[in-house]
Order: sequence, then C-alpha cells, then structure tokens
Amino acid sequence: MQDWQNGGFGLYIHWPFCQSKCPYCDFNSHVAAHIDQRAWAAAYLSEIDRIAAETDGRLLNTVFFGGGTPSLMDPETVGALLDRIRARWTTANDFEVTLEANPSSVEAGRFRAYADAGVNRISMGIQALNDADLTRLGRLHSAAGARAAFDIARATFDRVSFDLIYARQFQTLAQWQNELSEALSMAVDHLSLYQLTIESGTAFGARHAKGGLKGLPDDDISADMYMITQAICDAHNMPAYEVSNHARDGAQSRHNLIYWRYGDYAGIGPGAHGRLSTATARVATQTPLQPQTWLDQVNTKGHGENARHIIPHDEQALEYLMMSLRLAEGSNIKRYQELAGLDLPQGRIESLIADGFLTQQGDRIAATPTGRPILNALLRELLIQ
Repeated sequence: MQDWQNGGFGLYIHWPFCQSKCPYCDFNSHVAAHIDQRAWAAAYLSEIDRIAAETDGRLLNTVFFGGGTPSLMDPETVGALLDRIRARWTTANDFEVTLEANPSSVEAGRFRAYADAGVNRISMGIQALNDADLTRLGRLHSAAGARAAFDIARATFDRVSFDLIYARQFQTLAQWQNELSEALSMAVDHLSLYQLTIESGTAFGARHAKGGLKGLPDDDISADMYMITQAICDAHNMPAYEVSNHARDGAQSRHNLIYWRYGDYAGIGPGAHGRLSTATARVATQTPLQPQTWLDQVNTKGHGENARHIIPHDEQALEYLMMSLRLAEGSNIKRYQELAGLDLPQGRIESLIADGFLTQQGDRIAATPTGRPILNALLRELLIQ
C-alpha cells in the first residue's frame, strides 16, 4: 500500500475571484470586473481530464471548491465540473463535495442549483456576528444578512459549516463568549474558529507595520479566548477535532482530514497546491498565482502546473507529523518511522507525556489540550536528533 492511502484522495478546485479583497486575507483571491465563466469551465475540465488520467483507478473521496468566493461560480459551471469528475473517477459511497460561500452571494435558487449539481456541503465565511466588526474586517454582508444566508444554506443542505474569526480589534473575552454561544445555537454540525493573524502582504499587515491597527487583544487575552473556545465547544458537543475546527461526531470535514492525515490531493486552479504520489515518488505541485497566467498556460501548454518538486522521504515524514499532530487523533509513530527511516525519540515522547503535553496509546501520539496551542514547540522537541 502506498503511504497516501492512509489519508485518502481528494480534489481541490480553486476559484480565484471575489467581489472585494478583505484586508486580513492572504489567500490567492482577485477582484475582476468581468469573468468569462465558459473559458474558465473549459480550463478546469481540461485539468480534470489531465489529473484523472494520471490517477486512473483511484477512488476519489472528496471535492472542495475553495477560493476566492466559489459561490460566484455559475451553478452550470459547478455542475459541468462535477459531471466530468464523476465520469472520470469512481467516487466514494460517502463522497463529499464542499463549496465555500460568502453570505453576500447567497440566494435560495442559486443554492438549490448547487445542490442539484451535486454539492452536498457548504462552508460559509461569516467571520463575525456584529456589524461593527464585519465592517472592520472588510466584509460586504451584515450580521442579519449572514444569519439569513445561513438559514438558506441550512434549508438546502444537510451539512453546513461556517467560519468565525476571534481576537479581533477591540473584542473582549465576554463578547467572544456571547458570540460563540450564539454561533453554537446556529451551527448544524461544524464550526471553523480562527484566531485573527496579521499576515504580511495584506492590508492589515501594512496597517499594523505602521502602528495603525488599534485594539488588538494582547497574547494573554488571545490565549484565554482560545481556551474558552475549547471549553464552550466541548460543552456543546462540538469538540475540536483539529486545532481550529470543531464538529459533532461524524461531521468532520472529510476533505480537510485528507490534508491532515497526509493523503493525496490534486490542486487545480490559480495558486492551488497538491500532493500526488506517482509510481516512483511523491511530488508537490503548485500553479501560477495570477488567474490570467494560469488560464493562458492551460490553453497554450495543456496544463496549469509549475515545475513539480519531488518530496524526499524525510520531508514527507516532517510534513506528516506537522499535519497530523494538529488532529485530536494525533500521529502514528510507526507511519512516521516508515517515512523517515528512523524512530521518533521515545525518551523525548515520554518526557513530553510527563509534562502534560502529549498522550500515547499504542503507536499513536497526540497533543493534549495543553500541548495543542504550542505545537511548534512540541515539533521542535520531537525532531531534535
């Protein structure tokens, strides 16, 4: 069995366009006055055919339409891509098809058309439940609009997740507790809860560098927000199955689990990354960031990838450990050993267990609630030779 089969196989399709660029966002997203959806559909179909030929015979577990704002895609475009995907791969019995949506682009007829096309899970970028913070975050929707969009999604799809950002400007611990409690009263089965991070290359990054981003909580308050998030979600039977993702039992994002379990995934579209196992090596794939560059390359060269990079076994082992330790289920140390060609230091594992940062059951180690916020430090300890 090839190692990737421990995690499964998924397909990520990146739609790079948004109605506006949020100031905190460092994803590959672009604002365009006009989008030729037929040209984009043709390019995606070409790439689906290319990747399908390379992965012939595989079972496809998941598809994820990310962005950008995929809910700006015409439902006919989504339907054409999913028809081709189902024609080119055998799909799992529990085949998961997720589409990211922003509340400002949600309406009932459009969502019904996505469902008819084969989408069966929505991930909605709500980010905040009050208008002042939504304005600061550069969001186009209001809190009322977000709740209305969520109700449409919930009426159309059995599986609906939404994102919130905390540790926002001027946010207090009590405000976050109240907002999270409201979110949990809305949530169907899954929540993604991210601490605001200031990334270089974003509008927030530039503003912060000039001292203009006021009211950010200090590290202690941010840490308190993280810990209270875990406690409140646990009390609502929505525990963290990954550092920033909470779900009811059985409702975890199957696509994202492929990443964290270090399976294979093909990335299609501008700025999409992938990990694919061939007969001789595991390779990292990436694509041009600029939408027009990617589109032109597909049309002229017959593929949308930059040069592939072979991932050495020690690098695969490191990637596996970095990803899997984010999960509550943790990492299989035998799998790490098979990838790396050497064992993790058992003495150091036992020391981290004694200090309350790790647990071990058989071949599996996992970060404790105390250890999960300091994963980078745990990795450094485990990887010192």
